[in-house]
Amino acid sequence: MATSSASSWREGMSSDNIKGLILALSSSFFIGASFIVKKKGLKKAGASGVRAGSGGYSYLYEPLWWVGMVTMIVGEIANFAAYAFAPAILVTPLGALSIIISAALAHIILRERLHIFGILGCALCVVGSTTIVLHAPQEREIESVTEVWDLAMEPAFLFYAALVITATFVLIFHFIPLYGQTHIMVYIGVCSLVGSLTVMSVKALGIAIKLTLSGMNQLIFPQTWAFTLVVTVCVLTQMNYLNKALDTFNTAVVSPIYYVMFTTFTIVASVIMFKDWDRQSPTQVITEICGFVTILSGTFLLHKTKDMADGLQTSLSIRLPKHSEEDGFDGGEGIPLRRQESMRST
Repeated sequence: MATSSASSWREGMSSDNIKGLILALSSSFFIGASFIVKKKGLKKAGASGVRAGSGGYSYLYEPLWWVGMVTMIVGEIANFAAYAFAPAILVTPLGALSIIISAALAHIILRERLHIFGILGCALCVVGSTTIVLHAPQEREIESVTEVWDLAMEPAFLFYAALVITATFVLIFHFIPLYGQTHIMVYIGVCSLVGSLTVMSVKALGIAIKLTLSGMNQLIFPQTWAFTLVVTVCVLTQMNYLNKALDTFNTAVVSPIYYVMFTTFTIVASVIMFKDWDRQSPTQVITEICGFVTILSGTFLLHKTKDMADGLQTSLSIRLPKHSEEDGFDGGEGIPLRRQESMRST
């Protein structure tokens, strides 16, 4: 029975989906572990020099910190590669697993106690991720980057992209000057909207690189370089406004909200551009949505209860002053989410 079940599961997932899943899980492990290694390096460097949170750069001379940075880079490369093999609806939600890795390692290595509800949050993330993995759509067969470009040029996705760009400009030029310092959704809105276009372009670029390495040169097509330009512009925009959000608001508040909005917009963009749900039954789609909601519940529960172990009460205030942290990584604020932490470190 178990053998036939495992066999049917393998038949249900394409080889590309399995490769993408393995890369996404590896990425979560490397990035989650990098947070802990970096913090150990920061503590060691801060003991003999000026802390990073006080404007010091002594951590640049600490080998342990560089080990953490290299580990994070390896994780980001694996994450980039995962998009070339599997749908964004499978890869993006699995980013929550890096939180579990970080929380578990922090509990074991850094002695940062994990509350029982934090453990429950981790369990919910695992259950939700497993649900999405078991019901994820197959990756569509693409033989040229021009096919991805044609998908991006279809009216539905052009309409979505136009809405995202318009909303982004409205937020940047109208709402940020008025409410940027007091309303957390303004900065995070820009990051999440632009982030959905980033992932679509990263996926296109990843497919181009994968095809090129397999012998079908995609570098000769102007579309490859167009996607590269979009990735560059979008990533720089995300980094800029995410850093502003982290500099203005509490990381514990930014992390879950950013994860929810970024992942939601990315899934919407992927469904529109790659038509992920067109190849699935309504039951599969509803199951994936339930899995995603389960991950969101686990993420919020983990962040809301992380201070209970120390008997601290979570602040009800949304706008909090910037903390004097070690590279933005303080025990009282918990483990930040993978994508925002990696961008902040860039």
